Amino acid sequence: MILEKLKRVIAEQLGVDADIITMETHFEDDLGVDSLDIVELTMAMEEEFNLEEMSEEDLAQVVTVGDLVRYLQQKLDI
Repeated sequence: MILEKLKRVIAEQLGVDADIITMETHFEDDLGVDSLDIVELTMAMEEEFNLEEMSEEDLAQVVTVGDLVRYLQQKLDI
């Protein structure tokens, strides 16, 4: 469920096809995400998942979509 929601948010924010996004998708290498994209994506995720502000330390640990799914699972206690 988190992955499907996340795929939709990522696809909307980055203008990519949701079908290419998997747990192994690398934000920088596969999706070409830059620092501005990260800021916009973070804001969209905070809104979508009703999260408090994500710290830079937390974001530094997120390299793949799978990393982000695991992070969200921890934050949402799923």
